[in-house]
Amino acid sequence: QVQLVESGGGLVQPGGSLRLSCAVSGSIFSMGWYRQAPGKERELVAGITPSGDTNYADSVKGRFTISRDNAKNTVYLQMNSLKPEDTAVYYCNAGRLYYRSTYYRPGNYWGQGTQVTVSS
Repeated sequence: QVQLVESGGGLVQPGGSLRLSCAVSGSIFSMGWYRQAPGKERELVAGITPSGDTNYADSVKGRFTISRDNAKNTVYLQMNSLKPEDTAVYYCNAGRLYYRSTYYRPGNYWGQGTQVTVSS
């Protein structure tokens, strides 16, 4: 059974930074972060494919960085220059399917979500 435990959300002022962490138990190949704002659909923020390719939503390119520590089986999302429109619940996602693609595919496993609020 794969379990995902997220941490690092909170309240930050515009222009500030936060780092989200997601520790995964079990063997997985792909890891990513999604977010869902009130009244909106869940969207991919950033993902790492089994081959190590990274994908980012256009709205976060240049501001967010996804990384993975294989030794700790943990994925991170470093968020800089945060904007009010980044406010959402952020969900960690992981998959056990190995695939060959440069594009991230959502896996079957989800974290419980962590709230990120960007406000002055």
